[in-house]
Amino acid sequence: MRVECFGMYREIRIYNTLTKEIEIFEPTTPGFVKIYVCGITPYDYTHLGHARTFVFFDALKRFLSMLGYSVLHVMNITDIDDKILLKASKTGIDWREVVDTYTKDYMDALNKLNIKIDLHPRVTDHIVEIIEFIKTLIDKGYAYVAPSGSVYFDVDKYGDYGKLSGNIDRKTWSQETEYVYEKKNPYDFALWKARKPGEPYWDSPWGPGRPGWHIECSVMSTKYLGERIDIHGGGTDLIFPHHENERAQSEAALGTKPWVKYWVHIGMLTFENQKMSKSLGNIISLKEAFKKWNPAVIRLWYLTSHYRKPQDFSEESIEAVNRFYDRLVYATLTIKKLLKEAISLHKSDDRDLEIYNYILSIRRGFYEALSNDFNTPKAIAEVNELITLINRELVTNPKYLLVTATYRLLNEMNQILGVLDEYLYGAGSSDELVDKLVKIIIDIRKELRERKMYELSDKIRAELEREGFVIMDKGLETTWVRRK
Repeated sequence: MRVECFGMYREIRIYNTLTKEIEIFEPTTPGFVKIYVCGITPYDYTHLGHARTFVFFDALKRFLSMLGYSVLHVMNITDIDDKILLKASKTGIDWREVVDTYTKDYMDALNKLNIKIDLHPRVTDHIVEIIEFIKTLIDKGYAYVAPSGSVYFDVDKYGDYGKLSGNIDRKTWSQETEYVYEKKNPYDFALWKARKPGEPYWDSPWGPGRPGWHIECSVMSTKYLGERIDIHGGGTDLIFPHHENERAQSEAALGTKPWVKYWVHIGMLTFENQKMSKSLGNIISLKEAFKKWNPAVIRLWYLTSHYRKPQDFSEESIEAVNRFYDRLVYATLTIKKLLKEAISLHKSDDRDLEIYNYILSIRRGFYEALSNDFNTPKAIAEVNELITLINRELVTNPKYLLVTATYRLLNEMNQILGVLDEYLYGAGSSDELVDKLVKIIIDIRKELRERKMYELSDKIRAELEREGFVIMDKGLETTWVRRK
C-alpha cells in the first residue's frame, strides 16, 4: 500500500515468515493495523533478549502511526505456566507472588525503554474464553479429550501444519513428550492440561486443570483484535512450535485463512555468537544492564541491527552506540540552542537552498529505509548524516529556514526511534545565568590549554561533564551544551 507521509508517498514492504518473501504491506482494514506480539512468562527477570523484540515492535508501531495508521498493539502476559509453577516450587513462594514480582520488573523495563503497549491481557483473566475456544475445536473434530481429562489438538486433522516453520516431516516431531502415552500422535499438543496434585486449577467440562501454552494467544488475540490479525510476531524461537500451533488451532476454530496476514519474527540475541540461555549462564537481565547503560542507549543499540538478523551482544558494541548517542544528544541540544539564535531572513542564498535540499534528502532516505522491511541500520545512518550536517553547517550558518527544518526532522526521527524525549520535550535548556558562568569557565579552560596546562584543563572538563555538560573541543575552540 502506498501511503502519504508528510507529502511523501511510501510503499511499505515487510518480510512475511509464512511466505518467505518481502511483501507489500496492506492491512486487512484500510487505515487500521492490528498487531499481536507474544509477551513474557513472568518467572524471572526480563532480559536483553526479550527486550529486542519489544523495542522492534514498539518502533514499528511508531512508524506506522507516523504514516497515519491507527494501530492497536496487544502483548500478552502468560501468568500461568509450567515454568512459573516450577519457580514457585523451588523458592517456596506462592505462584501468584512469583508472577507479580517479575511482571513488575517487566513493566518497569518497558517504561525505561520508552515502550508503550495498548493492551496487556493475562491468561488467568481469560479462562472462560479459553474453555469456549477449546469446545469449538472439539466440536469441529480438531481436538480430543484424553482419559486423564487433558485435551489435545489433533495435528493430522489440520492439513497445512508445518508451513510456517518449514517443519513438515512429522517423523521428527514430538511435543510434550511426558504425555506421549495418552496422545494419538507424539506431535499432538495440549490445549488443556489435567490437574496435577498441588497445582492451581480451574474447572472445565473435561475436569479440573489449566490451559496449555499455545491456546492462550489464539484466544486473547482474537478477543481483542478479531478473527483477522495483520501482524503477529515474536522471536524466531517461537516459530516452532508455538506459532505453528497457534496458527493451526486458530484457523481450525475460526475457519479463517489466513488468520494472520504477516508473520514477523525477530532474530535471536546472542552472546559471543551463542544464544542467550540460562543453561549457558550468559543471560543479562535488563535490571543489571540499566545499572551500566542508559536505557535510551540500549534501545538505540537494538535498532542498529536489522531485526531479522541475529544481534551479538558485546560491551564494545554498546559503548560505540553510547558514543553515537552522546553525539546525537549534543546535536539535538545544539539545534534547540540555535532555535533561540536563528537568523530570520526573507531570502536565502544558493548555499542555503543546497543545505535545505540536503536536509530533505536525509528525510527521504530515513523513510525509504524504514519502508523497505524496516531497515533501521540504514535509517540510523541517515540520522548520522543529519548530526554531521548540524556540526558542519548549521553551527556557523543558523538560518531560520535550516534550523527549523532540522529541528522538525529530529522530532520526526525521534517519534520512531524514541530516544530523545528528554531533550526534545523536557529537560535540556540552560538559563541565561548558567550560560554566562559556563562561558567564563570555558574561557579560563581555553587559556589553560594555550599554556599547555592540560591536566588542570582536563580536570575542569571532567567536572563540567560530571555536572551534566557536554563539552566538544575542536583545536583550542570549545562548544558546549547542558545535557540536563
